[in-house]
Amino acid sequence: MHRIMVILFIVVVLVIVSGTLHCYRLINSPLIVSSNQTYLVASGASLYRITHNLVDAGIVNMPAVIFRFYAMMTESQGQLKAGKYDISEVNSPRELLALLRSGKVMEWGITFVEGWTFADWRKALDAEPEIHQQISSETDLGIMTLLGKPGMNPEGWFFPDTYHFTSGDSDIDILRQAHRKMIRVLDENWPGRSVGNLIGTPYEALIIASMIEKETGVNDDRGRVARVFFNRLEQRMRLQSDPTVIYGLGSRYKGDLLLRHLKEDTPYNTYVHAGLPPTPIAMPGLASIQAALHPAAGEYLYFVAKGDGSSYFSKSLEEHNAAVERYQRSGRRKDYRSTQQQY
Repeated sequence: MHRIMVILFIVVVLVIVSGTLHCYRLINSPLIVSSNQTYLVASGASLYRITHNLVDAGIVNMPAVIFRFYAMMTESQGQLKAGKYDISEVNSPRELLALLRSGKVMEWGITFVEGWTFADWRKALDAEPEIHQQISSETDLGIMTLLGKPGMNPEGWFFPDTYHFTSGDSDIDILRQAHRKMIRVLDENWPGRSVGNLIGTPYEALIIASMIEKETGVNDDRGRVARVFFNRLEQRMRLQSDPTVIYGLGSRYKGDLLLRHLKEDTPYNTYVHAGLPPTPIAMPGLASIQAALHPAAGEYLYFVAKGDGSSYFSKSLEEHNAAVERYQRSGRRKDYRSTQQQY
């Protein structure tokens, strides 16, 4: 009897050892993955569902019950975390579980360019497949209500930058980050302003910054563009900024700014109305915000595009007209554009 018990014990030990070695080989066996292959751990998904799905998908080549048993036995190493993972470089089921527990999910970035309008931002968000869409059916004002800013016009209130997100993050979450950053930038820069009493609120600075952003992309010109606007405001001259007219035309603008457009009475036509437009006309970047708060010195009242991206700044209408003739009309440029005309 004793001999039989010994034999049975040896058999059991051999079976356990053999099974353990087999499981070890399986858990370290190669995964069946392709380049750029990803796997999404759904939020709230159970361990049973995830392990079963990985086996059914042919990614893990071992019995689901063994894979699940190993996952349960190693739960002390951490829970599986929701998100999309790049599994193309993972070599075994053991490494796969370690990755899914690490939380090292895939990240993407979405870049919003200085000078884009809120409509441009909405298009960019809508075109990103990894972003959870929550604002598609919302109006602009509805979006601001979701952000806790009911009644606020969204234009200008989002800071242009690259924002990183993971699969399933929502468009409203990204907008919330960008809105908070714009408020932070204004809060940090407003107290040190050198414009005196020419503007009374950070929002007015935001409006002017948006106009600067649309008028020039040349850093050295931003401060002088700001000075033109402030000098004209101080002398009660109309700002006569083409980008404000274009913004007021909306979808009716087809690429050519005509004389009749400059005479059209929209709230944003600074050829028709004195002072600032009612809202920003785009999302300004930091350089334009700083230019609006720290304009360059000078008595400039006019500027005209030189054709190389920069502008020529004038102190008198006579000088401005000469610059227009030099840089625009004499060359018969089809894209002729002169800021601050006398209409």
